This record gives sequence, C-alpha cells and structure tokens, in this order.
Amino acid sequence: MRLFFALLPDSNTCDRLSMAAAKLRLSGRALIIAPENYHVTLAFVGDVGDSDVPAYRELGAALSAPRCEIDLNACEYWPSSQAVVLAARDNPPALGALTDRLRAAVVAHKPSGGAETSWRAHATLARKVAQAPVLTAMCSVSWVSRSFALMRSATGGDHAVYTVVDGWSLLDKC
Repeated sequence: MRLFFALLPDSNTCDRLSMAAAKLRLSGRALIIAPENYHVTLAFVGDVGDSDVPAYRELGAALSAPRCEIDLNACEYWPSSQAVVLAARDNPPALGALTDRLRAAVVAHKPSGGAETSWRAHATLARKVAQAPVLTAMCSVSWVSRSFALMRSATGGDHAVYTVVDGWSLLDKC
C-alpha cells in the first residue's frame, strides 16, 4: 500500500477549492480533482507492507504542532507533474516545521521515503493537464489546519481513492 501524511480540508475549505477548480478552463484529457481527494501532502512515505503501518501510526502520534492558517494564493501550472495547483506563496513556519519533522522521521524509518528537497503547501485542483491552461485570476483560499492524517492512496486508471488510516489533532498553541 502507498502511504503519505497530509492535511485534510474542512467542508468550507473544500467548497472554496471546488469553486476555484470550476473556474479552470481545461482541455483534452485533463481531470478536475474530486473534492473528497483535496489535501495538502506533508510527507510522502511510498509503498509499504501492512506490517509497516503501525510504525507510521506511531510516528504521527508522536508529533505535535500548532494549528496554522495557510493562504493558498497562487494558481499555478506544474508541467513536470501535469497539474494545476493552488499553492501558498509562503509556507507558515509552524507548518514548515511539522513537515520537516515528518519527513525526517519518515526518512529515518524508510530512507527512500519523505526526502523531497523543496516543499510548498499546495492543493492539486486538476491533473493530467498536458499543456498549460490560461489561468484566470482566482481568489485565495484560506485553509486553517486543525489536524493531520496518515493517508492510504489507491490509484487505478483515471481515479484515485484516498483513505484516512489515522489522524491527529493539531494544538491550539505550542
């Protein structure tokens, strides 16, 4: 199974992301992301066996971090992943610290996981976008992170299904 750590939006944030995605003018085989799949990836674990899942649950449970607000304020086309994303121009320091700690813990447990070199908070709005669309001006989406989760990813064909394996609340204060 393929695992990753992520933030999940509340229903209000999900609605605002859906409205932003609806404004995209896409062509060809491009796919708008289903609202139930919106998330901000914090650390990618990769493929693991069932027996490894408890270790990643423990890893998530051992971390604490404060809640923070993410301002997704830049609509961008990322050609290398053929995706249109709503990204943060600046990462909140608390979220960057949580991401760094998660990635370090994942790498300590699985050296081939979590080791992306740069990270910006973003939510993918569309994928399989073969050429850059004309991106219209979009309002920013404010996302208050209240918890993070260990997620399972199952992909097949044009669809992905993300399932929460476990989740942890973020603190009101550090």
